[in-house]
Formats: sequence, C-alpha cells, structure tokens
Amino acid sequence: MDITSILQRALQLNASDIFFIAGLPLTYKVSGRQRREGEPLKPEDTRALVEDIYALCGRNPERVAAEDADDDFSFAIREMGRFRANVLHQRGSLAVVLRVIRFGLPDPEALGILPSVLAAADKMKGLVLVTGPAGSGKSTTLACLIDRINHRREGHIITMEDPIEYIHRHGSCIVTQREIGSDAPSYLAALRSALRESPDVILLGEMRDYETIEVAMTAAETGQLLFSTLHTTGAANTVDRIVDVFPASQQAQVRIQLSMVLQAVISQQLVPTVDGGQTVAFEVMYTNPAIRNLIREAKTHQIAAAIQTGAAEGMCSMDSSLLRLYQQKRITRETALTYSIYYEAMEKRLDALASL
Repeated sequence: MDITSILQRALQLNASDIFFIAGLPLTYKVSGRQRREGEPLKPEDTRALVEDIYALCGRNPERVAAEDADDDFSFAIREMGRFRANVLHQRGSLAVVLRVIRFGLPDPEALGILPSVLAAADKMKGLVLVTGPAGSGKSTTLACLIDRINHRREGHIITMEDPIEYIHRHGSCIVTQREIGSDAPSYLAALRSALRESPDVILLGEMRDYETIEVAMTAAETGQLLFSTLHTTGAANTVDRIVDVFPASQQAQVRIQLSMVLQAVISQQLVPTVDGGQTVAFEVMYTNPAIRNLIREAKTHQIAAAIQTGAAEGMCSMDSSLLRLYQQKRITRETALTYSIYYEAMEKRLDALASL
C-alpha cells in the first residue's frame, strides 16, 4: 500500500494518528483505540514508507541516516490535510508516527471546549497556560483561542511551533507563524526575536526549559498576551513546575513575578465516552486576588479550594467537569473515577447523585 492510500484511509477512519512500526501491522488510532490492518510490517517495509514520506514532502532523508537520529516535521497534501511526522529508530529499524491534522480550524463547540476556556482569548496581556499530558488536545485548544483573537480584535499574532499544525489565515490580525527548525533555530531564539517584532499576542508552543520560561515571563510582564503549554495536570502543579525550574535563591521572587503575570491555567485531558469516542474534560483557573496571594505565599495546595469557590468567575475543577459529563450520560461512572483528581471525594459525589 502506498503512502497516499494510507493517508486517505486515515482520513476515512477519522484517525488521529498512524503508526508504522516493524513487527506491528499498520495501526490507526481512532477515538483513542488502536485499529490494526494487514500483515505485520517488516523493517524493509517501514524504511520504504519513510522514503515515500520524505519523497512526498521533498525533505532530505539524510536527516535520519544516523542510528541515533530522529526527525520531527510537518507537511501538507492538497485536498487531504496536514500531517505531523516523527521519524525514529527502534530496535535497529526505522519507525514513524504520523499525527493527522485536517485542513481548516477546529470548531470549539463541536469539540466540547467550554465558553469559560475560550474566554481566555479576551485577556489583553499576561500569561495563559494550557496544560495536560501529551495527546490531550492542547494544540487544538490553543488554535481555537488564537482563531478567536484573530477575528475579534486587531493586532500582530506571532506563533512559534514545533512543528506548525494549524494554519491561521490573516483575519483582523496579522498572523506570523514560525516553525522551529526551519524558520528559527529554537524556541528561545524565536521568542527573543518576537519581542522585537511588535507583537500583541505570542503563542509559544512549549515552555521547555529554564531560559525559555524566564524569557516568556518577561514577555508577559512587558504587556504582551502570551499563550504556552506545559505537560502538567492541574493549576497547582503547573505553578509549582514553573517555580521549581528556577534556582532556590530565585524562587521567592519568581512566585511574586508569576502571581503578577499569570492570567489563567487551563488543564485538560481526553476521556473515553460511552459511544466509543472521546471528549475533553477541563480544569479552568483564572487568577483573582486570592489566588495571586496563594501563589506569592507558596500555598499552592489551597488553589484547588479557590477554584471550587470561583465558579462565578468562570472557574471549574477537573472533578466538576467529569461530574458534569457523567450527568450528561456521556461518560461512565468508572471513567469519572479513573480520571478524577480526588478519587474518594468523586466517589461520594457520584453516590450522592445515585441516591437522588
């Protein structure tokens, strides 16, 4: 089967990912579940598929010639979509994981993205973080937020992504999209450059290290609205993760700085639905005077309680989001418990619902 037919099959199945791994049949990930088709691939099969992918997108296959090299890039095929590829070596053979990204921007309502999440796009300055495990839909949420800004106000939006997934056309904003590796050598270099390019909104694909986090916080302090991601779960863990990156001697000052620039933390995870699909559950935290004070005083363990009492300000805990999905009969009791943050408290809330 040629690579174009495989990609068409992925679109037909509405797959999110495709795996080409020696010893495993061609595998599509559909609604979080594996769908394997055909005979197990041999090392020569995966190498041929890698060569086909590089030929299709006009990229030099020498990038993965060394046995310890991998390659991360994206490409587009007319009338099909965009694909994010990661080519790697495993057990002496080449393997590929492809992420499928359809043309056009996602519809937040169809995806179940809450209005309180989209409200983060109305912030004018500061730091907004979208967090969650890999593959939880952070890039999709960010694309919806950037699209909302692009059509609701004027300004210059600069995105730094590795690689670029969703393409944003110029709306009422100018949108500059830079791919790390081809348009800029690193997130840090792109971010430093962006500060000289009259930005109003910056999307930093990931805050990976101390230097990038430091420059991102400085950018948020100087009046830009900056979106980024972290692989953390929950607002409290996110705050602690940022502070812990810095040396102990700087952490008190960083807490003060973070309490001033942080506007929101949106934490998300994908959970299986009763119909075999997936939906997203959110924790939403917007900083208010009480939460800013908790960050400054290193009382992040109390943030969860502050979120519970902040419903009127658009806040929502992860467990409340899961409970709402259960009440809507979209997820099972077992799923709500499995993905809950506070298992025993969730069990009591579910029992209380059952007794009504």
